[in-house]
Amino acid sequence: MTEASSHPATRIVVADDEPDLLTLISTALSEQGFQVEAVSNGKEALAAIRGNPPDIAVLDLSMPVMTGFEVCAAVRRDPLLEHLPIIILSATSGGATKVEGLNLGADDFITKPVDMSELLARVRMIIRRNRQGLDANPLTHLPGNVSIERHIEEAVSSERPLAVLYVDINQFKAYNDAYGYDSGDHVIRATGRLLIKVAVEADPPCFVGHIGGDDFIVISTPIQMEPLAQRIIEEFDAMSLTFYNETDRARRKIVSTDRRGLSKEYPLLSIAIGICHNSTRKLTSYAQISQYGAELKKHAKRSEGSSYVIDRRHD
Repeated sequence: MTEASSHPATRIVVADDEPDLLTLISTALSEQGFQVEAVSNGKEALAAIRGNPPDIAVLDLSMPVMTGFEVCAAVRRDPLLEHLPIIILSATSGGATKVEGLNLGADDFITKPVDMSELLARVRMIIRRNRQGLDANPLTHLPGNVSIERHIEEAVSSERPLAVLYVDINQFKAYNDAYGYDSGDHVIRATGRLLIKVAVEADPPCFVGHIGGDDFIVISTPIQMEPLAQRIIEEFDAMSLTFYNETDRARRKIVSTDRRGLSKEYPLLSIAIGICHNSTRKLTSYAQISQYGAELKKHAKRSEGSSYVIDRRHD
């Protein structure tokens, strides 16, 4: 059984500046059903990883522009990619090199010349181990509820400035019913990528998590929260028209079925954001923040089109 038959979405970024070896590795992985993105230097590898996070990265240690270790260090500094498994390919088998790589966050080493059967076995082992123990959404690869709770509790306990954006897609069920689950999954993935882009470009970068379904979370600061919400809405609204056929785009409405199975017109997809923060009232726990976020998001969903609501209450 190939990997594609059991996990069709498995993606691997492979980076090596030796064209023949890059082709050999890419072909071997592709023949086993993996979806491979092959690049020839560390800078391209980091861009590929950030642009569409894979399930695993296989990086040559000695590459131009950025080395495998430099890419690994950059990935580990990114809160959105902290769980990404990384295998380093190295012509050096010395213990000092491995120790350095492990300290930077590499998961495994393979010494060149690469034995393809060993590489395939280690890739499968790491992916299997990661899927069993990793708290990540299988559709977007974003951190899930365990990681979300941990990040919020750490921020609360340290009493640092905190803003939590609860992000929800309006009219998603109607869209999913009208356009099908594949199109719905595309919307979810595109929204996840949008949030990653906005979060990574923030200063400092923000944490993004996927609660489940069409619900996401962004952990930021009070200074960042409103510009982030405005940009998320602006970019989602610009992107959302691409999810529809020409007729629905022109009408700015779709026809779907309601919960009773009756035909009904629905507006196009929009985004609702509820924002709670600790600049005007104390936040004490993940449970409290979840409750506030749900209330605020509910208020945002009452507006026509995309909207955000910030908690204006004071202690």
